[in-house]
Amino acid sequence: MKGPRADHAVIAGLVSPGAKVLDLGCGDGSLLRYLRETKSARGYGIEIEDARIPACVRNGINVLQMDLESGLSGFDPGSFDYVILSLTLQALRNSEHLLSEMLRVGREGIVSFPNFGYWRNRLQLAQGRMPVNGDFPYHWYDTPNIHLCTLADFEAFCAPRGIRVLERIVLHEGRRIHWAPNLRGSLAVYRFSRATG
Repeated sequence: MKGPRADHAVIAGLVSPGAKVLDLGCGDGSLLRYLRETKSARGYGIEIEDARIPACVRNGINVLQMDLESGLSGFDPGSFDYVILSLTLQALRNSEHLLSEMLRVGREGIVSFPNFGYWRNRLQLAQGRMPVNGDFPYHWYDTPNIHLCTLADFEAFCAPRGIRVLERIVLHEGRRIHWAPNLRGSLAVYRFSRATG
């Protein structure tokens, strides 16, 4: 049996046992199912694509069909322990608003995204072409990705908006990258909260 996606395993390591979780852009519900099985987590998934809803149901996930671009107004403040946005941030039009909403309805947020600063992406750009690879499998003209960022970009975004990074884990092909992560890591996972004081 195939194991969990690399960012799913890392995210599970950041979630407390028994936590209440909201998974934004949950796809087929595999992350929530994994969190239920490994952490006894409970919660909801949000997905917009009709075709993915039946897969969520098959995975035993409580799923709501909503457009994330509209925000999370249907949820009360502090409704969840964690609000997760896994490999979806780069495809959002209004990512700033959604990150704020994540911290309104959740105690902590967790995001994962492909690192545009990874050295192979930089090399393709230096050759005059937009990157096309396993992390960015689309061409410039058919990509759903509209807000690409690097680790440095995300961290620079967080600080002035009162978002405190609690943990950063950078991976490449499932292995943790510690040295020069913005250059050598292709996938980033951040756990964050509202800054206090």
